Amino acid sequence: MNENNPCVLVVDDEPFNVDILLEYLEDTGYATESAGDGQAAWEMLEADPHRYDVVILDRMMPRMNGMEVLARIKSHPVLQSVPVILQTALAAKDEILEGLQAGAYYYLTKPFDEDVLLSVLGTAVDDRGRYRRALEGSNAASRTFGLLREGAFGFRDLMSARDVATVLACAFPDPQRVVIGLSELLINAVEHGNLGITYEEKSRLREEERWEEEVETRLSDPAYAGREVEVRYFREPGRIRVVIRDQGNGFDWQKYVEIDPARAFDTHGRGIAMSRMVSFDNVEYRGCGNEVEVTVKVPAD
Repeated sequence: MNENNPCVLVVDDEPFNVDILLEYLEDTGYATESAGDGQAAWEMLEADPHRYDVVILDRMMPRMNGMEVLARIKSHPVLQSVPVILQTALAAKDEILEGLQAGAYYYLTKPFDEDVLLSVLGTAVDDRGRYRRALEGSNAASRTFGLLREGAFGFRDLMSARDVATVLACAFPDPQRVVIGLSELLINAVEHGNLGITYEEKSRLREEERWEEEVETRLSDPAYAGREVEVRYFREPGRIRVVIRDQGNGFDWQKYVEIDPARAFDTHGRGIAMSRMVSFDNVEYRGCGNEVEVTVKVPAD
């Protein structure tokens, strides 16, 4: 990924829709490419899987529909972490749920709204950059960290959360699978746990482009300054466990374990469900929600 010029692939069989999307993206700094149907898109993605950072994908297309392209993306070892924005005129709950469960963590409805498009795309690009940096770091020391049997970390801020996720992923047999989930859960433990930023507050802060500013403000606030996230790692016969505990007041975690169609068009709130679906074999929250244990099955030593 070129951090200054991310590449967006627009997939739609209606040339008019493609023209609208490309016009909206013309002066944004994104590199753009397009495909006229799902088959053409898949051939482009498969030929150069490292090229694309976000896919804006129409659901209904000839030759290969959007859901089939999405399924192939999510089963591909390189493409699976590429964010997919599923564009559709369908607003039925079951249709939205089907797309979310298949891995489309971002939705865009027709007719297109330019501000909404740019907001959703910006979030997807940010997520892609974060995941890609974590994946690059996680490959470096996987053989050595794979020998780790038990360990503990303590940290306070978002940068440390990302660093710990990258390092800890190296202790798993498949770092690329778990690093996304670890990153999401550790960031949640800082912002929603220790710093008490609610879902609604984050929505507003992101809209106002003040989210990171608010995080830094709260990190300096005496009410939160002493709080740490504790992470413990255990490699046991047949499995690896990670226990993450923050010092916040907890939250209603049941609402976020499953993907909710009501939040399909929000620009955040997918981390826990994504971790459960993509990264781990089991995700278990405890008590008030300030402790979570994740498990990955591994061959017994």
